[in-house]
Amino acid sequence: MQNIKLNIKKKRGKTMRKMKTMDGNTAAAYVSYAYTEVSSIYPITPSSPMAEHIDEWVAQGKKNIFGEKVKVIEMQSEAGAAGALHGILQSGALGTTYTASQGLLLMIPNIYKMVGERLPAVFHVAARALATSSLSIFGDHQDVMAARATGCAMLAEGSVQEVMDLSPVAHLSALKAKIPFMNFFDGFRVSHEIQKIEVLEYEELANLLDYKALEEFRKNALNPSHPVTRGTAQNPDVYFQLCESLNKYYDDIPSIVEEYMGKITELTGREYHCFDYYGAEDADRIIISMGAINEVIEETIDYLRNKGEKVGLIKVRLYRPFSIERLLNCIPSTVKKIAVLDRTKEPGSIGEPLYLDILRAVNEIENPPKVIGGRFGLGSKDPYPSDIAAVYENLASETPKNRFTIGIIDDITNNSLEPIKEVDVTTEGTTACKFWGLGSDGTVGANKSAIKIIGDHTNMYAQGYFSYDSRKSGGITISHLRFGKNSIKSHYDIDKADFVACHNQSYVYSYDLLNGLRKNGVFVLNTIWSIDELDKKLPATIKKYIAENNINFYIINAIKIAQEIGLGGRINMIMQSAFFKVANIIPVDEAIKYLKQAVVTSYGKKGEEVVNMNHTAIDKGVEALVKVDVPDSWKNVVDEKKENISVPDFVRNICMPMNDLKGDNLPVSAFIDNKMEDGTFMHGTTKYEKRGIAVNVPEWIQERCIQCNQCSYVCPHACIRPFLSTEDELQNAPESFKKIDAKGVKVEVPYFYTIGVTPLDCTGCANCAEVCPAPGKALIMKPIASQANQIEAWNFAVNEIKNKKNPMKKTTVKGSQFEQPLLEFSGACAGCGETPYAKLVTQLFGDRMIIANATGCSSIWASSGAATAYTKNQQGYGPAWANSLFEDNAEYGLGMFLGTKTIRERIASNIEKALKEGACNSARESMEEWLNNKDIGEGTRERAEKLEVALQGCNDEIAKEILKDKEYFIKTSQWIFGGDGWAYDIGYGGLDHVLASNEDVNVLVFDTEIYSNTGGQSSKSTPTSAIAKFAAAGKRTKKKDLGMMAMSYGYVYVAQIAIGADKNQAIKAISEAESYNGPSLIIAYSPCINHGIKGGMTNSPYEQKKAVDCGYWNLYRYNPSLKGEKNPFTLDSKEPKADFKDFLMGEIRYASLAKVFPELAEQLFEKTEKDAKERLESYKRLAQD
Repeated sequence: MQNIKLNIKKKRGKTMRKMKTMDGNTAAAYVSYAYTEVSSIYPITPSSPMAEHIDEWVAQGKKNIFGEKVKVIEMQSEAGAAGALHGILQSGALGTTYTASQGLLLMIPNIYKMVGERLPAVFHVAARALATSSLSIFGDHQDVMAARATGCAMLAEGSVQEVMDLSPVAHLSALKAKIPFMNFFDGFRVSHEIQKIEVLEYEELANLLDYKALEEFRKNALNPSHPVTRGTAQNPDVYFQLCESLNKYYDDIPSIVEEYMGKITELTGREYHCFDYYGAEDADRIIISMGAINEVIEETIDYLRNKGEKVGLIKVRLYRPFSIERLLNCIPSTVKKIAVLDRTKEPGSIGEPLYLDILRAVNEIENPPKVIGGRFGLGSKDPYPSDIAAVYENLASETPKNRFTIGIIDDITNNSLEPIKEVDVTTEGTTACKFWGLGSDGTVGANKSAIKIIGDHTNMYAQGYFSYDSRKSGGITISHLRFGKNSIKSHYDIDKADFVACHNQSYVYSYDLLNGLRKNGVFVLNTIWSIDELDKKLPATIKKYIAENNINFYIINAIKIAQEIGLGGRINMIMQSAFFKVANIIPVDEAIKYLKQAVVTSYGKKGEEVVNMNHTAIDKGVEALVKVDVPDSWKNVVDEKKENISVPDFVRNICMPMNDLKGDNLPVSAFIDNKMEDGTFMHGTTKYEKRGIAVNVPEWIQERCIQCNQCSYVCPHACIRPFLSTEDELQNAPESFKKIDAKGVKVEVPYFYTIGVTPLDCTGCANCAEVCPAPGKALIMKPIASQANQIEAWNFAVNEIKNKKNPMKKTTVKGSQFEQPLLEFSGACAGCGETPYAKLVTQLFGDRMIIANATGCSSIWASSGAATAYTKNQQGYGPAWANSLFEDNAEYGLGMFLGTKTIRERIASNIEKALKEGACNSARESMEEWLNNKDIGEGTRERAEKLEVALQGCNDEIAKEILKDKEYFIKTSQWIFGGDGWAYDIGYGGLDHVLASNEDVNVLVFDTEIYSNTGGQSSKSTPTSAIAKFAAAGKRTKKKDLGMMAMSYGYVYVAQIAIGADKNQAIKAISEAESYNGPSLIIAYSPCINHGIKGGMTNSPYEQKKAVDCGYWNLYRYNPSLKGEKNPFTLDSKEPKADFKDFLMGEIRYASLAKVFPELAEQLFEKTEKDAKERLESYKRLAQD
């Protein structure tokens, strides 16, 4: 949100407050900016936007209530941010931070310190799930509940308006009570939900501050003018008493909070207390809960009371310290039963936290009501009114179920309540709209603009929520927009829509798009099909629904329009203007005007050309919409029966429902039956997705092909591969299977050569076509429909053609691509710069790899939802992959290596014993060969198989002992994967220690120069002058030289590579690193969509080449094993010849700085180039030594 300027107007004696459309993160950031002097930050989903707003406002010159810009410092981790916050407060400055999930857990040690030292810290938490057997970036209360023992006061909000109103209470109460406050709200459901709300003005916020308390706080700061000692070590004699000395201060906190809540009520008219009651005065059943569920319960209460039921709700606002007296004052005397809803799970406990608190509290009542507890909403499984009605129905039974769950089907412990389906709480006059988009097509961004246009320019209330998976782009997105005359309390996905738009044609075959679309509703489909083709192409289920429910059906070919304008796949503005034309929410002319204004705001820094293209797109969207006359015959259509595709049970039972967006319906038993309790997923499930999301895919023109395999080498998704086949194998090949005689391979039997393409797995990035060096190009991008016959050809190739012994050296560019990639069809963005490296490593060593993967892009594209991208070869071997956390990945990988090493040393010891004792003579040769080559990777599987066979023919006990460890006969290749946010920042301490340990582990860093997975925040890998989140005015410090730091040990193999710049150097470095018997570090330059490459991600390999040609990125290898023979350092990149600034201006992350801060940009660009030259000179010196 831009710098908010507010005007408070007086009208008829009442304050008419300015209303603004924003999300919960923006509301929290807005308030916290007012009261903050210094903020220490670190990115984590879903709280990162709060810190991003602070940084943006600083760049724009926004002032806090003290008339100053906030000082922002990005730290290397959440633990670092908490440590810095601790120091900020001890210095006498007001400090704030923003976090969630694992980040909050890393702050816990410092929170204990700040509590003990009575410092007024404020932690704004977008509450989120914790990683257990799997990672979830989505919302619940697990993180804040894990921190509840710290002694931090805890204030809960359940809507964007409440975040605006109660965040000041957290800041003001922390200062007055001298106790840290955790101000939390539901991650995603409140943090990212957009609502039209009333905004408090900074002048008002300033008037609320207790300046006397502020003065006392400042006087108590550490200062050499009145020095004191803090943080002493204490013995058993006084530690306990010191802990108890804080008790009286906690007793005061509820009164302080109520005092400030009262002042907010005076300003806004909205009533707030530590506990608030809603419902029937004579209720016999109530729910007690906190967070976003409260307003959903309110909706349900209104519905049930209209039916005569006596039900109510107590909303918990101040959770810690917990005021029993204030809670009991809220409970109507008529209440007989209470259900407590917790948005967390504590395995092994007798109940969840809030439930246990309420159970304790009601014991103060003479005849206490019966109290039961339930769990809900883990990982953003937001409950519907039908679930809440089930809770009240459960309470009405004679023996209500305790420790129940809602929103899931638990058919194992049978704890779940069945929802009451007929509940409909829709408010009259509310319009509900759903938009189905593809990640990075602009749909979500455009819908945010639409919400703000309607919210800010009409008297209607507006709400927007956006459902998407963990992938940055390429995944499905569903936007849920509601508009109405009354405040909107529906904090759950739309299940009954008035308008549905589908922005990706392939979805008509994959999802139940029209489920819940009301009669006479509107359906808009972005499609390349003409009206005449619809009858043939559109599935019968959709046609039937449209006809039977009198749906107003429109089509538009937004893809064609976008391509003609030059926007590529960015169809967002075309579809948005089409929405405003048919939705009838505001006059279309006004909507177009506001949309065009929004384009200038959003894309102005990208240049006038981009703005003009989007303005054209808006006009075209209105003009190109076509209404379809729906024939009556559609009411009777029936789809042809689909043939059952043979897939593994795991895919059928787990992956297919998840991919069809029906994972909510999977019962608990499905996960137990499929042996998933510990989070284990089947390998290689991406091959069954067949998403078909590309607009254009490559067509192989075989007569032009020079068989270089470069297309396969650079493909980010392993969607294009060379196949070698024999005449016998092609006896039953389909007609669509193309082949030519294989050239340049030495084999006894002639091979045919094929470049296979899988259209349904391709993302359409066109990297392959761009790098193709054949005259006239052997790969041409064509519409996906034109390549349908290649689906059959691909299936034949992967199922019927056997992997051959490589006829070339696999450590060459061409030879490597005859190895099966064991990373395929990942969830990475089209044109991703990371995946080609990982894919290449699996081609070289995949059958014996173990991978520890840091959380980040590389863990998400590898394994997100039902999609696992690492797979097995035809023998069933492949990389064993696991993710622990973000910060601990190097240590995790080292632990894997040490565990394996210990077992292999036992094998070696037993073999030495067998040889010494003369046991198993028949296996002697195999044992000696294994022992002599134990730590050599090449040929290890053959030696392992030979040893196993030999030992199985031996009856000695020692042979049986050795065979117990046969799984460890192979020399595994231990890899540690992660991005620069992990390697340069949060995980650097661990990485440094692991490299220093001198163990045989291989580290591959995907260097995107930003935190790419959390949205593009600055890291210590980010170069000077780059604009990134947390560096809105351009980064001022130079890029950390991770490679040089690792080289300083002298025994770490280090390389910098860029696959698009020098394919041979990349494969050589990877091969050398793996064969080196010691630690290795490979830093791989990885272009990212966050860079804003002006040529698009189609040109990501070429962008790598440009980076090397101008000296922005350098290629080198440092091989310690060469010491004593020759210089271990080799500078592989040539003297830079290309223009450095031209490269910078080709990426929006740099070019936008020149637009926003032109004078500063010139200085910073000069520093960026100077830094790069200094770095290159240091490498040259190493090369000359």
